[in-house]
Amino acid sequence: MKLLPIGHVESPLTDRASAPKQGDEGTPESWLVFAPEYARAMRELGAGQDILLFTWLDRADRSVLAVHPRSDLDRPETGVFSTRSPDRPNPIGLHRVRILAVDGLKVRVGDLEALDGTPIVDVKPVLGTER
Repeated sequence: MKLLPIGHVESPLTDRASAPKQGDEGTPESWLVFAPEYARAMRELGAGQDILLFTWLDRADRSVLAVHPRSDLDRPETGVFSTRSPDRPNPIGLHRVRILAVDGLKVRVGDLEALDGTPIVDVKPVLGTER
């Protein structure tokens, strides 16, 4: 299996410890920067759309199998497949974000908790739901 990054995240978030745990917890606006060879793939993206963004959480610990949810030691240890922990065997990030603007190969989004430099793996439309 081989995943190829199609771009990266540009964000003011650089420190995992101080970043929000979810996109709706006060995240700053960020940019998705796509490689030039994917310009055609992003042509129909536009402001106001919600998309599902898949990232590779490159700073994750892939050996982690269980965590205390939200790093709260008062909560019982839980298997990572039942949590949104970034630390997991295959650290694929799933983010529902709102497109705020498109500027060439750059897409400005809200509600993204990914750190600066995070590789982008894929983008898919949100189907059949209203926000």
